Amino acid sequence: MNMTRVLALGLIGLSAVAAFGAEKAPFPFFAYCIDTHDSKHRTLPEQAAMVKELGYDGVGHLWLDNVKERVESLDAAGLKLFQISIRVTIASDKEAYDKRLKEVMPLLKGHDVQVCLLMEGLPPSEVKGDERAVPIIREIADIARDSGTKIVLYPHADMWLEKVSDAVRLAQKVERPNVGVMFNLCHWLKVDKEENLKPVLTSAMPYLLAVSINGTDHADAIHAKTGNWLQPLDKGDYDVLAVLKTLKELGYKGPVGLQCWGIEGDAHDHLTRSMEAWKKYVARLGN
Repeated sequence: MNMTRVLALGLIGLSAVAAFGAEKAPFPFFAYCIDTHDSKHRTLPEQAAMVKELGYDGVGHLWLDNVKERVESLDAAGLKLFQISIRVTIASDKEAYDKRLKEVMPLLKGHDVQVCLLMEGLPPSEVKGDERAVPIIREIADIARDSGTKIVLYPHADMWLEKVSDAVRLAQKVERPNVGVMFNLCHWLKVDKEENLKPVLTSAMPYLLAVSINGTDHADAIHAKTGNWLQPLDKGDYDVLAVLKTLKELGYKGPVGLQCWGIEGDAHDHLTRSMEAWKKYVARLGN
């Protein structure tokens, strides 16, 4: 057998191994908030090239600036725009959300994007806010419908929509097929007890469209403000694998986002470390 044929067979073998490894990953994996504290201040095309190089399936996008460039840069790299996050207020004296959302929707058609709603305007979990929130969410859902965009209720610590239970309650009231909820590990740990993980995820499953993870310390330390709730995936003493195992057990098949908000330094460095941790988790999920 000549050397050319040996090399060719070797490449085929490597491709098969890579394909098998990709099949084992139970969830699409993307990163978001990758540019907020990146010391290199990468452009959107540079961000796309970076996450492509590192093996992420795509990214999430903050707010409504530069959405067209984000979509185009990801399309060019063969990556997916998983989410766009926007703020929504239920305060009666303010405009509920950025009205550019209607202009953005045609750009998202055919891309299966989720728009995440971070909802504020009243104290956390104040149920009386539902009366104003429900019609606002329905309005946004109806705007999103024709583009095939989903609306995701994003629990965020210290905001009105703070807990997963708040998001589930609202999704039930809104009754729109394109509205669901998200589970965010760091925000959940700030407001709940670790032993409630499986009950919380079980209650959310009928509506669960997305999950985010990151390296983090245990809830007790976070509550006491002695722990770090938001780190690269290879840091922190909380067992993130337990979250992924519970999701797999419950039959979740949606995307998993890597929360990168506030992580300083060169994004390439911490994204590399998080991807290496992710690969180890995926390998252990198969066992």
